[in-house]
Amino acid sequence: MPKVLTIAGSDSGGGAGIQADLKTFTVLGCYGLSVVTALTAQNTLGVQAIHEPPPDFIARQLDSVLADLGADAAKTGMLANPETVRTVAAKIKEYQVPKLVVDPVMAAQSGAPLVTRDTREALVKDLFPLAALITPNLPEMELLLDRRIVSPHDLAEAARILHGLVARAVLAKGGHLGGPALDILFDGQELKEFTADRLDTPHTHGTGCTYSAAITAYLAHGLPLAEAVGRAKAFITEAIRLAYPVGHGAGPTNHLALLEKSTVLTELAETFTLLAQADAGPLVPEVQMNLGYALTGAKGPQDVAAFPGRIVRLGKKAAAVAAPAFGASRHIARIILTAMKFDPRVRSAMNIRFDENFLKKAADLGLQVEGFDRSLEPAEVKAREGSSLEWGTQTVINRLGLVPDLIYDRGDLGKEPMIRILGPNPKAVAAKALTLLD
Repeated sequence: MPKVLTIAGSDSGGGAGIQADLKTFTVLGCYGLSVVTALTAQNTLGVQAIHEPPPDFIARQLDSVLADLGADAAKTGMLANPETVRTVAAKIKEYQVPKLVVDPVMAAQSGAPLVTRDTREALVKDLFPLAALITPNLPEMELLLDRRIVSPHDLAEAARILHGLVARAVLAKGGHLGGPALDILFDGQELKEFTADRLDTPHTHGTGCTYSAAITAYLAHGLPLAEAVGRAKAFITEAIRLAYPVGHGAGPTNHLALLEKSTVLTELAETFTLLAQADAGPLVPEVQMNLGYALTGAKGPQDVAAFPGRIVRLGKKAAAVAAPAFGASRHIARIILTAMKFDPRVRSAMNIRFDENFLKKAADLGLQVEGFDRSLEPAEVKAREGSSLEWGTQTVINRLGLVPDLIYDRGDLGKEPMIRILGPNPKAVAAKALTLLD
């Protein structure tokens, strides 16, 4: 397992700084090490106080970590003064730390400077020359080069100029530009662009820290620079897209998004095994069955995993056509996403065959059972492909003021009657379903 060191400030709110870095290292399969360069009292609403440990204590931390454990790669974040910069640079050279990523935390998202000119000069003179990669955002590029950047062309030119000053690879991050989220990597020979859709969310706290930490982790795994940046770009895009509110202000990105995707698929596969072993075939309706599970903070069907081709009946057995995958079922996804709008904890659902005995058994077991009448579905809803399940689920939730365990309908012209079982996770949903067979 690669050992990766973060040399940065502490964010007591957990969204940025060493906390964000260590979460990212862990998710990407690295052993995280840390040296704290500043202590902050902060949360999603802002920074309330900063305490800077003396440079000699920072040096002692670096000695402790590097003399004993060493590091396969390292990154820097908040370095608040010239003495701290020079101390870090000296120790990086002393221990010959490879694959250093420098995230020059010099400007707030508003563009306001966070460090003095002396600190910026120390970064350029003492630390940048040691880096494998420098990752400034647009305001930081403007501070470093004393020039305005208002277009992708300007951003590319700035990357070339900064590389010319320090002879190190530069990733110029263009998140502050309009249009797609564009970053430009220049390694002295090739200019490479990395783009992603711009996401409409206020929860972007710690984006720069997480992005540079992901690059560092991938470099520690031995990936070439451009590939490390590309995979880190995909990682941070998902972390932003699946961010969810924490606190009362601008929340952090979701550092666990990649790990959670793997967990969701694993839990679905394990749950299907339980269904197959339990002779769940009698639960399968004529139109087949599906089981879905959504990511925390799911935004759309692409964030809900289910079984491509559905789950079919083979006598008493249930069989899956294919392994679970994200975006595999829009029908089950719509039910889950509608329920999550009311209760984000309800992230899983499964459709089963309609049977009055199933409804009676569920009620006898104390499960909350409620139905809707398809004949009451508004014409405009029927006209929109796939809207019926959203309407039916929302109708039931509005009526009850909660998400029930079972939602059923007795069908309509061309529509098979159906029961949907909902719960926090697939195993909970499957457990409810299997009790109906006892």
